Amino acid sequence: MSNPRPSKSEQREAARAKAKELREQNAKKEKRNKLLLQVSVAVVALGIVGGIGAVIAIENANRVAAPVVSETPENLTDLGGIKIGVGLQAFTDANTPTTDAGGDVPEIVIYQDYQCPICQAFDVPNSAQLRSWVDTGAATVEYRPLSFLDRASLNEYSSRAANAAFCVANFEPDSFFDYSEIAMLNQPSEGGEGPSDDEIFAWAEEAGAGSDEVKGCIQNKSFEDYLFQQTQTVLSEPHGGVSITGTPTILVNGVQYTWTTGEELTSAERFAQFVQIATAE
Repeated sequence: MSNPRPSKSEQREAARAKAKELREQNAKKEKRNKLLLQVSVAVVALGIVGGIGAVIAIENANRVAAPVVSETPENLTDLGGIKIGVGLQAFTDANTPTTDAGGDVPEIVIYQDYQCPICQAFDVPNSAQLRSWVDTGAATVEYRPLSFLDRASLNEYSSRAANAAFCVANFEPDSFFDYSEIAMLNQPSEGGEGPSDDEIFAWAEEAGAGSDEVKGCIQNKSFEDYLFQQTQTVLSEPHGGVSITGTPTILVNGVQYTWTTGEELTSAERFAQFVQIATAE
């Protein structure tokens, strides 16, 4: 007789230890603290008033105007995700990146919060094979960003990172896969201060989305209202026939991927086997 299927809560608890290890490996708090110390020393040397004025002047000089955007980001699917296909290109009204190999390919859907440690625990070991599958047309992946973990950050990192994801989707959709991968790899520890808007924009630049429109969209949190409404909708009622109670929620052709231990969550081989089985069914 098989063991009872573990609850969502039990799955998350089982994965926390592994997720914590991955987070700590990518933590950049020491570098940030050193920078803050240097700024503090400069402010004291210049005088409080002069120092604050200089900081404000630098911040203002670095800002760009908010771009004109619609209420809903462009290039999203009907369920609020961005779908990526062959060549890591986004599906848009003008582009359908599919392979010429013929036959149906598995459709992978991932609901994620960029502050979620369990999302990172899944993403980091699976990113390389997801990239390979999607790039070659062996699968598609649709990311559906959510934000409900601002409480785990001192500077609302969860919503700022997700807003930035929608900014990239709106203006530079073919850069989305790389942005998402970089953001997940550099996820800050829970309970601390996450990367600044400038750091998040630097990730977008690295991914190939370094336009002023993306920068202004990040700085002005242009899709904040959409992100809030989308998150509330997804978590309060079945979404595409599936009840989403947390992140990550991973579907392959509509079949939900589950795990019972941290080792299962982080096993790229196990996920590949699941994709094979779900596709065959």
